[in-house]
Amino acid sequence: MKEYIPGQIEKKWQKVWEEEKVFETPQYSEKPKFYDLVMFPYPSGTLHVGHVKNYVIGDIVARYKRMKGFNVLHPFGYDAFGLPAENAAIKNKIHPEVWTFKNIETIRNQIKKIGISYDWKREIATCTEDYYKWTQWLFVKMYEKGLAYKKKAAVNWCPSCQTVLANEQVVDGKCERCGTEVTLKHLEQWYFKITDYAERLLNDLERLEGWPENVKTMQKNWIGKSTGAEIDFKVDGLDMSIRVFTTRPDTIWGVTFMAIAPESPLVETLVTEDKKEELEEFLKKVSLEDRFKRTSLEAEKEGFFLGRYAINPVTGEKIPIYVANYILYEYGTGAIMAVPAHDQRDFDFAKKYNIPIRLVIDNPESPIDVEKMEKAYEDEGIMVNSGPFNGISSKEAIEKIIDYLEEKNIGKRSVQYKLRDWLISRQRYWGAPIPVVYCEKCGTVAVPEEQLPVKLPKDVEFLPTGQSPLSLDEQFLNTTCPKCGGPARREADTMDTFVDSSWYYLRYVNPNLEDKPFESKDVNYWLPVDQYIGGVEHAVLHLLYSRFITKVLHDMGYVDFDEPFTNLFTQGMIYKDGWKMSKSKGNVVSPDDMIEKYGADTLRTYILFMAPPEKDAEWSDAGIEGVHRFLKRLWNNIYSVLEKIKNVSAEKIELKNKLEKDLRRKLHQSIKKITEDIEGGFKFNTAIAGLMELNNSFSDYLNKTEEKDLNLPLLRELVEKLALILSPFAPHMAEEIWHDLGNDTLIVNEEWPKYDEKALEVDEVTVIIQINGKVRGKINVDVNADEETVKKIAFEEPKVSSYIEGKEIVKVIYVKNKLLNIVVK
Repeated sequence: MKEYIPGQIEKKWQKVWEEEKVFETPQYSEKPKFYDLVMFPYPSGTLHVGHVKNYVIGDIVARYKRMKGFNVLHPFGYDAFGLPAENAAIKNKIHPEVWTFKNIETIRNQIKKIGISYDWKREIATCTEDYYKWTQWLFVKMYEKGLAYKKKAAVNWCPSCQTVLANEQVVDGKCERCGTEVTLKHLEQWYFKITDYAERLLNDLERLEGWPENVKTMQKNWIGKSTGAEIDFKVDGLDMSIRVFTTRPDTIWGVTFMAIAPESPLVETLVTEDKKEELEEFLKKVSLEDRFKRTSLEAEKEGFFLGRYAINPVTGEKIPIYVANYILYEYGTGAIMAVPAHDQRDFDFAKKYNIPIRLVIDNPESPIDVEKMEKAYEDEGIMVNSGPFNGISSKEAIEKIIDYLEEKNIGKRSVQYKLRDWLISRQRYWGAPIPVVYCEKCGTVAVPEEQLPVKLPKDVEFLPTGQSPLSLDEQFLNTTCPKCGGPARREADTMDTFVDSSWYYLRYVNPNLEDKPFESKDVNYWLPVDQYIGGVEHAVLHLLYSRFITKVLHDMGYVDFDEPFTNLFTQGMIYKDGWKMSKSKGNVVSPDDMIEKYGADTLRTYILFMAPPEKDAEWSDAGIEGVHRFLKRLWNNIYSVLEKIKNVSAEKIELKNKLEKDLRRKLHQSIKKITEDIEGGFKFNTAIAGLMELNNSFSDYLNKTEEKDLNLPLLRELVEKLALILSPFAPHMAEEIWHDLGNDTLIVNEEWPKYDEKALEVDEVTVIIQINGKVRGKINVDVNADEETVKKIAFEEPKVSSYIEGKEIVKVIYVKNKLLNIVVK
């Protein structure tokens, strides 16, 4: 019997697939299209099996959809700019470009060994000039539309990475890349105006029926829509006002102080001369605090009185203005009207600094004594101490008070978002240069399309210094103005890598196009992506930015769709020893090692069998060993009969006994189940369990049947269809079986099998026997047996008769083909 040697089989079929170009996708086809996309990797090192899970899931979908008759676009590439590659290159004392392309070659070879069915002719890397030229083109188009702008602002600064971070890249006050505490820095930075699209990004989430609810919720929370009022508080003694946004205008009569974020530019304007020195000490102290933890309810409230007062616009009362550590500049206007009676953090602050607390919403069921308040009253109630609004409910008062503020011209209705504009400037080398020049005569000028790309110079010292390495390269910096031809200096910052990945799914459609980023008619055919697969950690950053850029391109008329991904699947992580795999923990499992030991088909199948693919799973050496044994048993079963059935037809199958009927039924039940598992939510682990059950039935049949009595047409059908439903999971093994059956086609080009409804019909069913509600036995009966026949068989069953002998049968309840309950006394 032919031995199962994975290494030989897998190399052989990978070579055939490549030579015959079976995975190259025609741009148009009579078949319906299906765009199957996995999130592309950062090539900052080699892959481990945790990365591979993503690609295997995508490959199952691609192979299955091809067999279902779709023209499948399944491309791959590399998110090749950015900090991971640059930091690794610095550590290894090698140029980022050399390091990146070395890793790209390694990753490409690793993926090919796994047998992933990518169209390699569409491969892209975001760090190549023919790609980042169009990333720069996108920036220019955004700039022309007023969606790219530069401003000086307090930004998140990572001292370790020596670069600016977007809010989304700060997790619990730390850099998401290296874990260093993030500090603040004031810099001139480039931004994309994503806030112009906040409402659409929020509302259109409802259209994304194929997205997980938790991802949509994360995006909703990040966008953070709030409705309320903007109110102006005049500053006593200065010709200026402080604008605040509040969702609780019903509490305005209770405002007894104002609080401003330490990062706000207003602080320098408002502080009185005699307090400046003391203020500096306070700001220095606050700057050392975690900016996100300091806003929590539990954190110690710290403040500094600026020596100024504001005027409460509805009471005319003077109220002190403080800098407070629990206010973040990023949210609202960076200033709040503080209502200590009805906000816990304001309450804690007022208690600490002896500021009056004024009740303006009372509890109708238990009136509140302000003198005895131990915490803020934050529920709804009845308005008190609120002028003309006394006596009405606080909920009703909100709209009425906004009307009042608008009539008095001291406030207006407003919608605010937690979302802030997308900060894209990075003071690092390995990224797409921002295509802007600065001319004394013309000001800020975007580089025109015909002069793109602005090339990233190769011979640059790229160690992080806190300023862009490009700012030290005079040859790069000195240029001519595209408008007037006079001397100009280039922008030295590079773009955030999330800009590169915000449009890559479009470039796969026309990866080699030289005169434009993509052909509109082609992307309108292929997009939106039918199935997108990747980690949930990208729910806020990459997915939100991609949606934004797609909407911008739609509004500019380049694409007909305004959402990039119709269906989204977020896979779980693979852990080892209770930890997420990482080189630093030394718990990485190499796919190369697993392929060397067990073969790619075993690795693929085990990764999918470990757990439901959306769940995290713990790697087990015993688990992959078990899956390898299953594939070997399957192989041995097939090859024990393969020579006998090679030239047999499965056109006409006669079933001679129950064993043969059961085997054929199990085959068609398995086709039905595995089809439904793949179609109905990526239930790959249960699909593989179904293959294992089918193989057990196969073994059972072979063990109970003499060689001379084997039903060869049935076995031909079984092996042929088994190879077909196995092929997405273990494609190399399936291809070998298909070939050895005498087929001259490739299994990857075959149709997915249909199940025979008639084969699913059963002759017998198992009926559970209960006596007084307790299970006492079971019997097999003809599926068409009537109740009297079932009762007769049941009463004659020895286990049952022993329980009813000598007792009175009160009644018998029969649920056809399922249950017989005998009530006795």
